[in-house]
Amino acid sequence: MRDIGKFRSLLAEERDRKEALIRALGKDITSVNLARQDSNVDDEHDPEGSTIAFELSQARTLREQSRAGLAQIEAALDRIVAGTYGVCAVCGAEIPEGRLEARPWTPYCVNHASGMP
Repeated sequence: MRDIGKFRSLLAEERDRKEALIRALGKDITSVNLARQDSNVDDEHDPEGSTIAFELSQARTLREQSRAGLAQIEAALDRIVAGTYGVCAVCGAEIPEGRLEARPWTPYCVNHASGMP
């Protein structure tokens, strides 16, 4: 029998990290946008413009990836409540504990995570 409490704790810790990262990235994005509004910067002609645009794009992408990861964590916590945590969503086989320790939010066994039938 699995120690579901251990996985609940791992997921809660990861959820807290993701939420903190999302907040920090949001503040960074807002800060850069506010700074750009107050300046007379033309990204196309300013040598720093493309760097700023790239950094904003990168921060937005990281925030979206973090939000997607947070959704996976929340789904795993929901599976714990439903009693289906640790069971592959495709084949119904038990997901090995080592895999759950590495990726506690995964809904798939190794075979189905890698796209095998």
